[in-house]
Amino acid sequence: MPTNVVMEALSPTMEEGRLVEWKKQEGDPVAVGDVLAEVETDKAVMELVARTSGTLLKHVVEAGATVPVSEPVAVIGQPGEAVSGEPGTRGSANGQRGTAPDGRQAAPQAAKPKPTQGTQPSPDRKQATSMPPAPPAPAAAEGRPAAAPGQRPASAPAASTAPALGTRVKASPLARRMAAERGLNLGSIAGSGPEGRIIARDLEEAGAVSGTTAASPPAATAPAPRRTPSESFTDVPLTQIRKTIAKRLVQSIGPIPTFYLTSEADMERMWEAREALRAAGERETPAAGQQVKVSFNDILIKAVALALRQHPACNAWWQDDHIRYWNDIHISMAVAVEEGLITPVIRFADLKSLREIALEARDLASRARERKLRPEEYTGGTFSISNLGMLDIDEFTAVINPPEAGILAVGRIAEKAVVHDGAIAPRRRMRFTMSCDHRVIDGATGAQFLKTLKGMLENPLALVW
Repeated sequence: MPTNVVMEALSPTMEEGRLVEWKKQEGDPVAVGDVLAEVETDKAVMELVARTSGTLLKHVVEAGATVPVSEPVAVIGQPGEAVSGEPGTRGSANGQRGTAPDGRQAAPQAAKPKPTQGTQPSPDRKQATSMPPAPPAPAAAEGRPAAAPGQRPASAPAASTAPALGTRVKASPLARRMAAERGLNLGSIAGSGPEGRIIARDLEEAGAVSGTTAASPPAATAPAPRRTPSESFTDVPLTQIRKTIAKRLVQSIGPIPTFYLTSEADMERMWEAREALRAAGERETPAAGQQVKVSFNDILIKAVALALRQHPACNAWWQDDHIRYWNDIHISMAVAVEEGLITPVIRFADLKSLREIALEARDLASRARERKLRPEEYTGGTFSISNLGMLDIDEFTAVINPPEAGILAVGRIAEKAVVHDGAIAPRRRMRFTMSCDHRVIDGATGAQFLKTLKGMLENPLALVW
């Protein structure tokens, strides 16, 4: 008897998922635990696995569709079983059969995809699965000079890296949307992401090459091209991560009574300590191919964690009818990804060495950019750090990540002329601003925390005391 496969809640905050790519096609045999599809959640791209065995009889939705949690996406059964009509009972668990009113198990039936924008197949999928390859058009028809024998046209990607025609193209969700908007064929673009995955940067480069080589300069007597109203803007559908960012920002900046505290630390001694740590790491033989390079962000994570240990009132969550003060310290670090922002968590940061923090932070940041984090790796933080110093920002204010009560915004380390030991001298200085939820943290409480943090940053020995 056929059973429904439904969209599962693959993260704690997931309400809907975008089906990025089917890994099993109609007619393929399926075993329990097999990966059926890749699903874009609000934070990462995760795998939807089979909860029952059999044959994948039908895709209820196409790749690219956004489906609410518990809604059917496919049907699994035995070869030859008929699948027709509407899908079975909605909200049933993945691999569970629906139940008829008389208590008997009812076979779920597959429905035609709903006529919504989310259920339409992407252009590249249509070409790869349903359309025969078209013969290449002559170069003259496109307004380009024909390439010399043995010479590849400038706008064509390298044949050794472009996917073969008729195969499933690996591409990020944003890259697929950009390709659809611009009318680009993903099958002719070489990917620079993990395992040859096409990312947004590849689309930008392909567009730049195409724009510079597509046509010869117009004659002097030709009229200048005019921009039509339809070319004045580009609409890009929201990704799941961008939807979540928007929702959480509204929850934060509106309801939370926020105040800001700014301080500045002398980083001369910390700069010297960090250079010494980097030199020591470079002299060591790397273990398992990893060489320890301590960054200022690693130092900040350690310093903030130790300061929170002394000021537990800042290591808290607002919970509507109570305040939760955490005994453990888990630091969320903001990482910019292709489609927004995510905050991997360094757990028990106060108990870890700088070496451990450096290795863990690098690993989490790398997998965050590849959308490969597990839910437990980006949830449960007790305090956040957002560092834009590497982007040459002097100072800024960050938005609190609820239910956390505070976040530290860190600017760059810059040389300034300041009074030091009674004389004006150039010193490396760094400004940082703490956003505080006034329902949890009072002004004096936040100020005392920043005073402790500043002392630790100005005296590196405090990190190992």
